[in-house]
Amino acid sequence: MKALLLAIQFLTRLPTPALADLAPRDWGRSALAYPLVGLLIGALLAMLQFVIGPSDPLLQAALLLMLWVLLTGGLHLDGLADSADAWVGGHGDRQRTLDIMKDPLSGPAAVSAIVLVLLLKFAALTVLLKSDIWPALLLAPLLGRAALVGLLLSTPYVRAGGMGAAIAGHLPRKSALILLLTIAGAVCFLADGWKALLAVLIVGFLLHRAFLARLGGVTGDMLGAAVELSEAAALLALAVKIQS
Repeated sequence: MKALLLAIQFLTRLPTPALADLAPRDWGRSALAYPLVGLLIGALLAMLQFVIGPSDPLLQAALLLMLWVLLTGGLHLDGLADSADAWVGGHGDRQRTLDIMKDPLSGPAAVSAIVLVLLLKFAALTVLLKSDIWPALLLAPLLGRAALVGLLLSTPYVRAGGMGAAIAGHLPRKSALILLLTIAGAVCFLADGWKALLAVLIVGFLLHRAFLARLGGVTGDMLGAAVELSEAAALLALAVKIQS
């Protein structure tokens, strides 16, 4: 329960009890609960969609996306923005890329990345609302945070010290692998779940390769970017299926 509460506290803006006497291994174990947090976010989105009922799809999509962002406090969007600025402004240089990610200011690349990802999500949600949307609302947040665990498991963390280093350094690796395999198997039982899973796996593989090539590993900002891109990929895969 402590791991789940810590994961909810870290990944969302939902109210949780204060947690005391946290050790680095607590942060590592909390990563195993990240997919559960994704399911929680998805369940809240599905509840909102049920409450607002058969209103205009554009309005529904806008409200769902707004709640999605509010639930996370824009945490992953911030990582996407910092990563976009660093990737473009770093010009292939490792240290320059890391330095730009620490800059709190947002440049054109950051703004463009946020707008494009949110636009993709909005368009995909609008399409999915013409069908049974609840599987997509559960799958996208779940797979986005499963991708986060997958990158922590497979990619070195390059910044020393801090929360991210504690999570990566104390992640129970065997348990994380079993968790990811279990999620992959379960997702395939949902309608078109394998398509969303495949899309997220492709995005995760490409990001893994890019992170290693540029930095030799991953940072917290890039993990946030991976969540946003994985969620968008899952929604897009499901939406394109409906369109065909």
